[in-house]
Amino acid sequence: MQLDILYQDEYLVAINKPSGLLVHRSEIDRHETAFALQLVRNQLGQRVYPVHRLDKPTSGVLIFALSSEIASLMVEQWRERDIEKHYLAIVRGYMPEFTHLDYAMSPPVDKYAKHERIKPPQEAITDFTSLAQVELPIEIDKYPRSRYSLLDCRPHTGRKHQLRRHLKHLSHPIIGDARYGKGRHSRYFRDHLDAPRLLLHAWSLEFAHPVSGEMLRVVAAPDRIMRQLFERFDWHMALPESLQSELQHPPHDSMDAFLLPPEARNPENT
Repeated sequence: MQLDILYQDEYLVAINKPSGLLVHRSEIDRHETAFALQLVRNQLGQRVYPVHRLDKPTSGVLIFALSSEIASLMVEQWRERDIEKHYLAIVRGYMPEFTHLDYAMSPPVDKYAKHERIKPPQEAITDFTSLAQVELPIEIDKYPRSRYSLLDCRPHTGRKHQLRRHLKHLSHPIIGDARYGKGRHSRYFRDHLDAPRLLLHAWSLEFAHPVSGEMLRVVAAPDRIMRQLFERFDWHMALPESLQSELQHPPHDSMDAFLLPPEARNPENT
């Protein structure tokens, strides 16, 4: 299995992580045998060091350092919030043109951590920009038609599940989110629109190179599943310009490789 390498030099490597692939071993999925960390290490033939994470169902830009020293420098940038992050999300309902949300959240309780206590809320800030909207003549919930929005999400903090929880708080959950979403809408996208995944993609990371100091922007094209939705909803021209050129190239097969098989795709109705 070859992952798409978006950027590589002697200090860093960036990949386009497929939806369904864990970054590293986790108690959450003990049965998993493939991890981005392991795959990148094998692909490059050298040890790599994670500097941030993406949730298993989220796809997009994932950075690894090629030494522990560079990893420390990159982690510091994340800690100081010097990284500009952008995600694409498809959500239920029509979102306003722009939403700034400053809504503190307690970290999610890890069900695998025994006797874990609920921690105090932590600052969590996100900007949401609505890029496009669509209305489908389908009655899924209590309305005769169903509405959806395509968002550019810019988190200014890095709390666990921040975008997913913030959008749930705004009553615009991400399609395909089994934990925080609406199962009826997720199942419709899965069964009728060939979209069985969480529709959240980290499309851009911008940061200062830890050695040269030059600003580096890494862009990752969405997978086939999200692309066919953009085509179906006529959303191509609404995408950020940096992504429009990327969509001219066919997606790599690895982007779909870690999706669950059809019999296992069962978004819960939360």
